[in-house]
Amino acid sequence: MVFLTQLVFYGLPWLEWGQRQAVLFDLGARRFYIFGLVLYPQDFIYLTGLLVISALGLFLFTAVAGRLWCGYACPQTVYTEIFLWLEKQAEGDRAARMRRDAGGWTFDKIWRKALKHGLWMAVALWTGFTFVGYFTPIHSLGSELLQLQMGSWEVFWTLFYGFATYGNAGFMREQVCKHMCPYARFQSAMFDKDTLIVTYDETRGESRGPRSKKADLASSKLGHCVDCNLCVQVCPTGIDIRNGLQYECIGCGACADVCDTVMDKFGYPKGLVKYSTQNAMKNGWTQRQTLRHVLRPRVLVYSTILLAIVVAMLTGLMLRTPFKADVVRDRGSMARLVAGGKIENVYRLQLMNATEQTQTFDITARGLPGLQVASDATFEVEATQSRWVVLRLQLPFDAASAGSHRIYFDIHAHQLNTSIKEKSVFIVPR
Repeated sequence: MVFLTQLVFYGLPWLEWGQRQAVLFDLGARRFYIFGLVLYPQDFIYLTGLLVISALGLFLFTAVAGRLWCGYACPQTVYTEIFLWLEKQAEGDRAARMRRDAGGWTFDKIWRKALKHGLWMAVALWTGFTFVGYFTPIHSLGSELLQLQMGSWEVFWTLFYGFATYGNAGFMREQVCKHMCPYARFQSAMFDKDTLIVTYDETRGESRGPRSKKADLASSKLGHCVDCNLCVQVCPTGIDIRNGLQYECIGCGACADVCDTVMDKFGYPKGLVKYSTQNAMKNGWTQRQTLRHVLRPRVLVYSTILLAIVVAMLTGLMLRTPFKADVVRDRGSMARLVAGGKIENVYRLQLMNATEQTQTFDITARGLPGLQVASDATFEVEATQSRWVVLRLQLPFDAASAGSHRIYFDIHAHQLNTSIKEKSVFIVPR
Protein backbone atom coordinates (compact mmCIF):
# COMPACT_ATOMS: atom_id res chain seq x y z
CA MET A 1 0.00 0.00 0.00
CA VAL A 2 2.94 2.34 0.60
CA PHE A 3 4.16 1.81 -2.97
CA LEU A 4 0.65 1.93 -4.45
CA THR A 5 -0.48 5.12 -2.69
CA GLN A 6 2.77 6.97 -3.37
CA LEU A 7 2.88 5.83 -6.99
CA VAL A 8 -0.54 7.46 -7.41
CA PHE A 9 0.27 10.60 -5.38
CA TYR A 10 3.72 11.31 -6.83
CA GLY A 11 3.01 10.07 -10.35
CA LEU A 12 -0.44 11.45 -11.13
CA PRO A 13 0.58 15.13 -11.57
CA TRP A 14 3.15 14.15 -14.22
CA LEU A 15 0.64 12.33 -16.43
CA GLU A 16 -0.31 14.17 -19.62
CA TRP A 17 -3.76 14.18 -21.20
CA GLY A 18 -3.56 15.62 -24.68
CA GLN A 19 -1.76 18.93 -24.33
CA ARG A 20 -2.41 19.42 -20.62
CA GLN A 21 -1.89 17.87 -17.20
CA ALA A 22 -4.23 14.91 -16.64
CA VAL A 23 -5.27 15.92 -13.11
CA LEU A 24 -5.16 19.63 -12.32
CA PHE A 25 -7.28 21.79 -10.03
CA ASP A 26 -6.75 25.24 -11.54
CA LEU A 27 -8.25 27.48 -8.85
CA GLY A 28 -7.21 30.69 -10.60
CA ALA A 29 -9.04 29.81 -13.81
CA ARG A 30 -11.80 28.02 -11.87
CA ARG A 31 -11.45 24.88 -13.92
CA PHE A 32 -10.78 21.37 -12.69
CA TYR A 33 -9.31 18.79 -15.05
CA ILE A 34 -9.68 15.09 -14.25
CA PHE A 35 -8.45 13.15 -17.28
CA GLY A 36 -11.18 13.67 -19.92
CA LEU A 37 -13.44 15.68 -17.62
CA VAL A 38 -13.39 19.46 -17.44
CA LEU A 39 -15.41 20.69 -14.45
CA TYR A 40 -16.45 24.21 -13.43
CA PRO A 41 -17.56 25.55 -10.03
CA GLN A 42 -21.13 24.99 -11.26
CA ASP A 43 -20.35 21.24 -11.17
CA PHE A 44 -20.06 21.38 -7.38
CA ILE A 45 -22.74 18.66 -7.17
CA TYR A 46 -20.16 16.11 -8.32
CA LEU A 47 -17.81 17.08 -5.49
CA THR A 48 -20.72 16.64 -3.09
CA GLY A 49 -21.39 13.19 -4.57
CA LEU A 50 -17.72 12.26 -4.20
CA LEU A 51 -17.71 13.30 -0.54
CA VAL A 52 -20.89 11.31 0.14
CA ILE A 53 -19.36 8.26 -1.58
CA SER A 54 -16.19 8.65 0.50
CA ALA A 55 -18.18 8.88 3.74
CA LEU A 56 -20.34 5.86 2.95
CA GLY A 57 -17.27 3.94 1.79
CA LEU A 58 -15.62 4.69 5.13
CA PHE A 59 -18.73 3.49 6.98
CA LEU A 60 -18.84 0.31 4.90
CA PHE A 61 -15.16 -0.58 5.24
CA THR A 62 -15.21 0.18 8.96
CA ALA A 63 -18.29 -1.97 9.52
CA VAL A 64 -16.66 -4.84 7.61
CA ALA A 65 -13.06 -4.73 8.82
CA GLY A 66 -12.46 -1.88 11.21
CA ARG A 67 -9.93 0.86 10.57
CA LEU A 68 -8.64 -0.34 7.21
CA TRP A 69 -8.10 3.22 6.04
CA CYS A 70 -6.00 4.04 9.11
CA GLY A 71 -3.90 0.90 8.93
CA TYR A 72 -3.15 0.79 5.21
CA ALA A 73 -3.87 4.01 3.30
CA CYS A 74 -3.95 6.99 5.67
CA PRO A 75 -1.16 9.47 4.80
CA GLN A 76 -0.09 9.51 8.44
CA THR A 77 0.45 5.74 8.40
CA VAL A 78 2.05 5.66 4.95
CA TYR A 79 4.52 8.50 5.54
CA THR A 80 5.39 7.23 9.00
CA GLU A 81 6.24 3.89 7.38
CA ILE A 82 8.43 5.65 4.80
CA PHE A 83 10.21 7.71 7.46
CA LEU A 84 10.79 4.63 9.64
CA TRP A 85 12.34 2.85 6.68
CA LEU A 86 14.62 5.82 5.98
CA GLU A 87 15.55 5.93 9.66
CA LYS A 88 16.49 2.26 9.57
CA GLN A 89 18.64 2.75 6.45
CA ALA A 90 20.49 5.67 8.04
CA GLU A 91 20.82 4.56 11.67
CA GLY A 92 20.29 0.82 11.65
CA ASP A 93 17.66 -1.30 13.37
CA ARG A 94 15.95 -0.49 16.66
CA ALA A 95 18.57 -2.13 18.86
CA ALA A 96 21.42 -0.30 17.11
CA ARG A 97 19.63 3.04 17.44
CA MET A 98 18.99 2.50 21.15
CA ARG A 99 22.66 1.65 21.78
CA ARG A 100 23.84 4.67 19.80
CA ASP A 101 21.37 7.04 21.51
CA ALA A 102 22.46 5.81 24.95
CA GLY A 103 26.08 6.73 24.19
CA GLY A 104 27.75 10.07 23.72
CA TRP A 105 27.97 12.20 20.61
CA THR A 106 30.45 10.71 18.17
CA PHE A 107 31.19 11.40 14.51
CA ASP A 108 29.35 8.20 13.55
CA LYS A 109 26.26 9.26 15.48
CA ILE A 110 26.30 12.81 14.07
CA TRP A 111 26.63 11.88 10.40
CA ARG A 112 23.99 9.16 10.66
CA LYS A 113 21.47 11.49 12.27
CA ALA A 114 22.31 14.23 9.77
CA LEU A 115 21.75 11.76 6.92
CA LYS A 116 18.42 10.67 8.41
CA HIS A 117 17.10 14.20 8.79
CA GLY A 118 18.40 15.15 5.35
CA LEU A 119 16.48 12.25 3.81
CA TRP A 120 13.38 13.14 5.82
CA MET A 121 13.50 16.76 4.69
CA ALA A 122 14.06 15.76 1.06
CA VAL A 123 11.01 13.47 1.06
CA ALA A 124 8.92 16.07 2.93
CA LEU A 125 9.79 18.89 0.53
CA TRP A 126 9.20 16.71 -2.51
CA THR A 127 5.83 15.77 -1.03
CA GLY A 128 4.96 19.46 -0.58
CA PHE A 129 6.12 20.24 -4.13
CA THR A 130 3.95 17.42 -5.51
CA PHE A 131 0.94 18.63 -3.51
CA VAL A 132 1.26 22.12 -5.00
CA GLY A 133 1.64 20.47 -8.42
CA TYR A 134 -2.02 19.45 -8.29
CA PHE A 135 -3.00 23.14 -8.26
CA THR A 136 -0.26 24.69 -10.42
CA PRO A 137 0.87 22.86 -13.61
CA ILE A 138 3.74 20.80 -12.29
CA HIS A 139 5.97 21.19 -15.34
CA SER A 140 5.75 24.96 -15.05
CA LEU A 141 6.25 24.68 -11.29
CA GLY A 142 9.38 22.59 -11.85
CA SER A 143 10.80 25.18 -14.25
CA GLU A 144 10.07 27.96 -11.75
CA LEU A 145 11.76 25.96 -9.00
CA LEU A 146 14.93 25.43 -11.06
CA GLN A 147 15.02 29.14 -11.89
CA LEU A 148 14.20 30.11 -8.27
CA GLN A 149 11.14 31.99 -9.47
CA MET A 150 8.32 30.22 -7.65
CA GLY A 151 5.45 32.43 -6.52
CA SER A 152 5.11 33.32 -2.84
CA TRP A 153 1.97 31.24 -2.35
CA GLU A 154 3.54 28.24 -4.07
CA VAL A 155 6.61 28.52 -1.84
CA PHE A 156 4.41 28.89 1.25
CA TRP A 157 2.31 25.78 0.56
CA THR A 158 5.32 23.69 -0.45
CA LEU A 159 7.04 24.56 2.83
CA PHE A 160 3.86 24.27 4.89
CA TYR A 161 2.93 20.82 3.57
CA GLY A 162 6.57 19.72 3.72
CA PHE A 163 6.86 20.86 7.35
CA ALA A 164 3.62 19.06 8.23
CA THR A 165 4.90 15.84 6.66
CA TYR A 166 8.30 16.16 8.36
CA GLY A 167 6.79 16.85 11.77
CA ASN A 168 3.90 14.37 11.68
CA ALA A 169 5.74 11.40 10.15
CA GLY A 170 9.15 12.04 11.68
CA PHE A 171 8.30 13.05 15.24
CA MET A 172 4.62 12.95 16.20
CA ARG A 173 3.83 9.63 14.51
CA GLU A 174 1.39 7.65 16.66
CA GLN A 175 0.47 10.73 18.71
CA VAL A 176 -1.48 12.01 15.71
CA CYS A 177 -3.52 8.78 15.62
CA LYS A 178 -4.06 8.67 19.37
CA HIS A 179 -4.76 12.31 20.20
CA MET A 180 -5.50 14.31 17.03
CA CYS A 181 -7.41 12.04 14.63
CA PRO A 182 -11.20 12.22 15.23
CA TYR A 183 -11.82 8.90 13.46
CA ALA A 184 -10.74 6.88 16.50
CA ARG A 185 -13.38 8.65 18.59
CA PHE A 186 -16.41 7.82 16.49
CA GLN A 187 -15.38 4.46 15.04
CA SER A 188 -17.17 2.66 17.88
CA ALA A 189 -20.47 3.81 16.38
CA MET A 190 -19.66 1.73 13.27
CA PHE A 191 -18.18 -1.32 15.03
CA ASP A 192 -20.15 -4.30 16.26
CA LYS A 193 -19.23 -7.80 17.37
CA ASP A 194 -19.16 -9.07 13.76
CA THR A 195 -16.61 -6.51 12.58
CA LEU A 196 -13.28 -7.99 11.51
CA ILE A 197 -10.61 -6.61 13.85
CA VAL A 198 -7.16 -7.62 15.04
CA THR A 199 -7.85 -9.99 17.94
CA TYR A 200 -5.87 -12.03 20.45
CA ASP A 201 -6.99 -15.61 21.08
CA GLU A 202 -7.07 -15.47 24.86
CA THR A 203 -8.28 -19.06 25.26
CA ARG A 204 -5.30 -20.38 23.36
CA GLY A 205 -2.73 -17.84 24.57
CA GLU A 206 -3.26 -17.79 28.34
CA SER A 207 -1.63 -18.31 30.68
CA ARG A 208 1.22 -16.44 29.02
CA GLY A 209 4.85 -16.65 30.07
CA PRO A 210 8.40 -17.18 28.84
CA ARG A 211 9.65 -20.71 28.23
CA SER A 212 12.22 -22.67 26.26
CA LYS A 213 11.35 -24.07 22.85
CA LYS A 214 11.35 -27.59 24.32
CA ALA A 215 9.04 -26.76 27.22
CA ASP A 216 6.05 -29.07 27.78
CA LEU A 217 2.97 -26.86 27.76
CA ALA A 218 0.79 -29.41 29.53
CA SER A 219 3.07 -29.71 32.55
CA SER A 220 3.91 -26.01 32.70
CA LYS A 221 0.25 -25.01 32.33
CA LEU A 222 1.24 -22.28 29.88
CA GLY A 223 -0.60 -21.09 26.82
CA HIS A 224 0.94 -20.33 23.45
CA CYS A 225 1.80 -16.70 24.27
CA VAL A 226 5.49 -16.57 25.22
CA ASP A 227 5.14 -13.00 26.58
CA CYS A 228 7.90 -11.69 24.32
CA ASN A 229 6.18 -8.28 24.00
CA LEU A 230 7.16 -8.05 20.32
CA CYS A 231 3.52 -7.31 19.50
CA VAL A 232 3.76 -4.19 21.66
CA GLN A 233 7.12 -3.15 20.20
CA VAL A 234 5.93 -3.26 16.57
CA CYS A 235 2.57 -1.59 17.26
CA PRO A 236 2.51 1.91 15.68
CA THR A 237 0.41 3.24 18.55
CA GLY A 238 2.16 1.26 21.31
CA ILE A 239 -0.84 -0.71 22.62
CA ASP A 240 -0.94 -4.29 23.87
CA ILE A 241 -3.43 -6.15 21.68
CA ARG A 242 -3.65 -8.86 24.37
CA ASN A 243 -5.71 -6.44 26.46
CA GLY A 244 -8.57 -6.57 23.96
CA LEU A 245 -10.03 -4.06 21.51
CA GLN A 246 -8.76 -0.51 22.10
CA TYR A 247 -9.65 2.68 20.24
CA GLU A 248 -5.96 3.36 19.47
CA CYS A 249 -5.69 0.20 17.34
CA ILE A 250 -5.45 1.17 13.65
CA GLY A 251 -5.89 -2.38 12.37
CA CYS A 252 -2.55 -2.57 10.55
CA GLY A 253 -1.91 -6.21 11.59
CA ALA A 254 1.77 -5.64 12.46
CA CYS A 255 1.26 -7.49 15.75
CA ALA A 256 -0.26 -10.47 13.91
CA ASP A 257 2.72 -10.64 11.55
CA VAL A 258 5.36 -10.59 14.27
CA CYS A 259 3.42 -13.04 16.44
CA ASP A 260 3.28 -15.52 13.56
CA THR A 261 7.09 -15.43 13.30
CA VAL A 262 7.34 -16.23 17.02
CA MET A 263 4.84 -19.07 16.68
CA ASP A 264 6.95 -20.50 13.83
CA LYS A 265 10.09 -20.42 16.00
CA PHE A 266 8.36 -22.30 18.81
CA GLY A 267 6.57 -24.72 16.50
CA TYR A 268 3.08 -23.51 17.50
CA PRO A 269 0.21 -22.93 15.03
CA LYS A 270 -0.06 -19.42 13.59
CA GLY A 271 -3.01 -17.18 14.33
CA LEU A 272 -2.62 -16.44 18.02
CA VAL A 273 -3.13 -12.84 16.93
CA LYS A 274 -5.20 -12.53 13.76
CA TYR A 275 -8.03 -10.79 11.97
CA SER A 276 -11.30 -12.13 13.38
CA THR A 277 -14.49 -10.95 15.07
CA GLN A 278 -15.49 -10.88 18.70
CA ASN A 279 -18.36 -13.29 18.03
CA ALA A 280 -16.08 -15.65 16.12
CA MET A 281 -13.58 -15.77 18.97
CA LYS A 282 -16.32 -16.30 21.52
CA ASN A 283 -18.15 -19.04 19.60
CA GLY A 284 -15.16 -20.71 17.96
CA TRP A 285 -16.39 -20.18 14.40
CA THR A 286 -14.48 -21.35 11.35
CA GLN A 287 -13.21 -18.83 8.80
CA ARG A 288 -16.18 -19.54 6.53
CA GLN A 289 -18.67 -18.99 9.36
CA THR A 290 -16.91 -15.76 10.31
CA LEU A 291 -17.03 -14.36 6.78
CA ARG A 292 -20.69 -15.36 6.43
CA HIS A 293 -21.58 -13.32 9.49
CA VAL A 294 -19.59 -10.36 8.18
CA LEU A 295 -22.17 -10.02 5.38
CA ARG A 296 -24.86 -8.87 7.79
CA PRO A 297 -27.80 -6.49 7.12
CA ARG A 298 -26.00 -3.21 7.92
CA VAL A 299 -23.18 -4.12 5.51
CA LEU A 300 -25.66 -5.00 2.77
CA VAL A 301 -27.55 -1.73 3.35
CA TYR A 302 -24.33 0.32 3.19
CA SER A 303 -23.29 -1.54 0.03
CA THR A 304 -26.64 -1.02 -1.69
CA ILE A 305 -26.76 2.72 -0.90
CA LEU A 306 -23.12 3.15 -1.94
CA LEU A 307 -23.67 1.30 -5.22
CA ALA A 308 -26.78 3.35 -5.99
CA ILE A 309 -24.97 6.66 -5.42
CA VAL A 310 -21.97 5.56 -7.49
CA VAL A 311 -24.23 4.50 -10.38
CA ALA A 312 -26.20 7.75 -10.16
CA MET A 313 -23.02 9.85 -10.15
CA LEU A 314 -21.47 7.98 -13.07
CA THR A 315 -24.74 8.26 -15.00
CA GLY A 316 -24.85 11.99 -14.32
CA LEU A 317 -21.27 12.40 -15.54
CA MET A 318 -21.99 10.45 -18.71
CA LEU A 319 -25.17 12.42 -19.49
CA ARG A 320 -23.94 15.88 -18.48
CA THR A 321 -24.03 18.53 -21.18
CA PRO A 322 -20.40 19.35 -22.10
CA PHE A 323 -21.03 23.11 -22.01
CA LYS A 324 -22.76 25.53 -19.68
CA ALA A 325 -24.16 29.05 -19.72
CA ASP A 326 -24.96 31.60 -17.04
CA VAL A 327 -27.19 34.62 -17.72
CA VAL A 328 -26.72 37.88 -15.79
CA ARG A 329 -28.84 40.96 -16.45
CA ASP A 330 -26.79 44.12 -16.94
CA ARG A 331 -27.47 46.10 -13.75
CA GLY A 332 -26.15 49.27 -15.35
CA SER A 333 -29.02 49.27 -17.86
CA MET A 334 -32.20 47.62 -16.64
CA ALA A 335 -34.49 48.62 -19.53
CA ARG A 336 -34.51 51.44 -22.05
CA LEU A 337 -36.35 52.79 -25.08
CA VAL A 338 -34.39 52.70 -28.36
CA ALA A 339 -34.93 53.77 -31.94
CA GLY A 340 -37.97 52.31 -33.63
CA GLY A 341 -40.10 52.51 -30.50
CA LYS A 342 -38.69 49.30 -29.02
CA ILE A 343 -37.80 48.32 -25.46
CA GLU A 344 -34.28 46.97 -24.98
CA ASN A 345 -32.77 44.90 -22.16
CA VAL A 346 -29.05 44.10 -21.99
CA TYR A 347 -27.70 40.78 -20.72
CA ARG A 348 -24.29 39.32 -20.03
CA LEU A 349 -23.88 35.61 -20.72
CA GLN A 350 -20.99 33.43 -19.62
CA LEU A 351 -20.42 30.60 -22.07
CA MET A 352 -18.35 27.73 -20.65
CA ASN A 353 -16.86 25.16 -23.00
CA ALA A 354 -16.06 21.93 -21.12
CA THR A 355 -14.83 20.07 -24.21
CA GLU A 356 -11.34 19.69 -25.66
CA GLN A 357 -12.19 21.48 -28.93
CA THR A 358 -13.38 24.95 -29.97
CA GLN A 359 -17.16 25.32 -30.00
CA THR A 360 -19.45 27.70 -31.91
CA PHE A 361 -22.62 28.79 -30.10
CA ASP A 362 -25.83 30.31 -31.51
CA ILE A 363 -28.09 32.14 -29.06
CA THR A 364 -31.80 32.83 -29.53
CA ALA A 365 -34.45 34.16 -27.14
CA ARG A 366 -38.14 33.38 -26.69
CA GLY A 367 -40.97 33.88 -24.23
CA LEU A 368 -42.59 37.12 -25.48
CA PRO A 369 -44.20 37.87 -28.88
CA GLY A 370 -41.85 39.81 -31.12
CA LEU A 371 -38.81 39.29 -28.88
CA GLN A 372 -35.58 39.26 -30.90
CA VAL A 373 -31.82 39.42 -30.51
CA ALA A 374 -30.56 42.83 -31.66
CA SER A 375 -26.83 42.09 -31.42
CA ASP A 376 -24.39 39.47 -32.60
CA ALA A 377 -25.76 36.06 -31.57
CA THR A 378 -22.97 33.71 -32.73
CA PHE A 379 -19.84 33.25 -30.63
CA GLU A 380 -16.79 31.00 -30.54
CA VAL A 381 -15.30 29.66 -27.32
CA GLU A 382 -11.94 27.92 -27.31
CA ALA A 383 -11.39 24.48 -25.83
CA THR A 384 -11.81 24.28 -22.02
CA GLN A 385 -12.30 28.04 -21.86
CA SER A 386 -15.10 30.38 -20.84
CA ARG A 387 -16.17 33.67 -22.38
CA TRP A 388 -18.39 36.56 -21.33
CA VAL A 389 -20.57 37.98 -24.12
CA VAL A 390 -23.07 40.86 -24.23
CA LEU A 391 -26.51 40.29 -25.74
CA ARG A 392 -29.20 42.90 -26.44
CA LEU A 393 -32.83 41.86 -26.63
CA GLN A 394 -35.52 44.12 -28.10
CA LEU A 395 -39.30 43.97 -27.83
CA PRO A 396 -42.02 46.08 -29.57
CA PHE A 397 -43.30 48.78 -27.20
CA ASP A 398 -46.87 47.46 -26.95
CA ALA A 399 -46.05 43.72 -27.03
CA ALA A 400 -46.26 43.20 -23.25
CA SER A 401 -47.61 44.90 -20.16
CA ALA A 402 -45.36 46.75 -17.72
CA GLY A 403 -43.44 44.59 -15.28
CA SER A 404 -41.15 41.58 -15.26
CA HIS A 405 -41.69 38.76 -17.77
CA ARG A 406 -40.06 35.32 -17.85
CA ILE A 407 -38.01 34.63 -20.98
CA TYR A 408 -35.67 31.86 -22.10
CA PHE A 409 -32.33 31.77 -23.91
CA ASP A 410 -31.65 28.79 -26.17
CA ILE A 411 -27.91 28.16 -26.60
CA HIS A 412 -27.04 25.75 -29.40
CA ALA A 413 -23.54 24.23 -29.84
CA HIS A 414 -22.88 23.55 -33.53
CA GLN A 415 -20.12 20.95 -33.22
CA LEU A 416 -21.97 19.01 -30.52
CA ASN A 417 -25.41 19.51 -32.08
CA THR A 418 -26.74 20.03 -28.55
CA SER A 419 -28.80 22.80 -26.98
CA ILE A 420 -29.43 24.00 -23.46
CA LYS A 421 -32.02 26.43 -22.05
CA GLU A 422 -31.40 29.21 -19.53
CA LYS A 423 -34.10 31.40 -18.00
CA SER A 424 -34.08 35.10 -17.20
CA VAL A 425 -36.54 38.03 -17.10
CA PHE A 426 -37.33 40.89 -19.46
CA ILE A 427 -38.27 44.21 -17.84
CA VAL A 428 -40.94 46.39 -19.46
CA PRO A 429 -40.88 49.89 -17.87
CA ARG A 430 -44.09 51.63 -16.78
